[in-house]
Amino acid sequence: MAEDLKNMYKTIVHDHFSPQMEITFADGDRRQTLFYEKVVWTIDEVQKGLRYGENPGQEAALYKLANGNLVLGETETIQPGQYLASDIELLQSGKHPGKTNLTDADNSLNILRYFTDKPTVVIVKHNNPCGVARSESLCDAYQKAYMADRVAAFGGCIAVNRPVDKATAEAVSNQYAEVVVAPDFEEGAMDILARRKNLRVIQIGNIGRLHDFVGKRFVEFKSLTDGGLIAQWSFVPAARSKEDLALAETEYKGKEYRIRRDPTQQEYDDMLFGWLVESGITSNSVIYVKNQVTVGIGTGEQDRVGVAEIARDKAYRKLADRYCFEAYSTSYNDLEDQDKKAEIDQRVADEKGGLIGASMVSDAFFPFRDGVDVGIREGITSVIQPGGSGNDYQSIEACNDADVTMVYTGQRSFKH
Repeated sequence: MAEDLKNMYKTIVHDHFSPQMEITFADGDRRQTLFYEKVVWTIDEVQKGLRYGENPGQEAALYKLANGNLVLGETETIQPGQYLASDIELLQSGKHPGKTNLTDADNSLNILRYFTDKPTVVIVKHNNPCGVARSESLCDAYQKAYMADRVAAFGGCIAVNRPVDKATAEAVSNQYAEVVVAPDFEEGAMDILARRKNLRVIQIGNIGRLHDFVGKRFVEFKSLTDGGLIAQWSFVPAARSKEDLALAETEYKGKEYRIRRDPTQQEYDDMLFGWLVESGITSNSVIYVKNQVTVGIGTGEQDRVGVAEIARDKAYRKLADRYCFEAYSTSYNDLEDQDKKAEIDQRVADEKGGLIGASMVSDAFFPFRDGVDVGIREGITSVIQPGGSGNDYQSIEACNDADVTMVYTGQRSFKH
């Protein structure tokens, strides 16, 4: 049975999806059609599409928008031909990509497009980022993103916005990753990455102009159990600069409540960084960010205080694992010396999981103050959230009592 399960992941599904697909929106005599072409790669002289879907045995196909344009009101789709994850160049395939590899790569680019001014690394696992970091060098950004959650990064998709140099390639090749996505690779980098035979190395030249995709929309389709479809325009974060944010204030029962302290520039930088990373995270979500690095990421929970606690708990666990790995080259869970574990635990507790001075980011408003209280108890100094709760005054009071600043984006950032 165990061997059968292993072989299941080696099976390549030959899909039966058609080479072309058309989706037409009709309004009376007016018809707008989007034309798609299926993507295949020639590997070992054989044309292959997606390896399989979300699970082995599920057929899947990748289509790229080849022609057509959809205009609804004043909104229109991205023009055909501006390809990213839908038309990749496989420099090294190992095992050619499956559906999850491509969706992970796509969500990496979804986040990465907001960060073009500095080397930035996004590591995605199961369509959620597990580590995101910006720095002055690509290698340093990779190390910070990787160590933000070294455990979850195992087998993940790494996307970068600069050509991969040899130092970064060495760092990547020392870990196990499924996919590396980059705009280019400097001389010698591919030879280093080739040590990982099953690593999928993907080049997307358009990463160099990712910023052009900021503010652009595409149509998202969600298929229902009965065969129905929900169509919606993709989400675009409106708050992308300091000027787009508002200091938290509200009125409750005739009394005005307002945050007393303006954010520092560092807090603005971290809050905006976190808010844009947030656009690629499954809701309900709360994350913590410090010095342009994700510290704790909580995803996909049903209640906001619960996900704030999960992100906090992950920050503690991931920092303990990082310190253990840096000191003893082993994971925290595999460390047998209880005295050494106790030293690490004390250090992490003293630093409150690295959350002292961090920014707290929420994709929707806090219905009660208990959500922000989770972060405040750990020493955060700033909060960014949409605002709009009837109990916003509670969160404002909680922040003012702790000398924590808070800003509103005025826009919810759900992702399902």
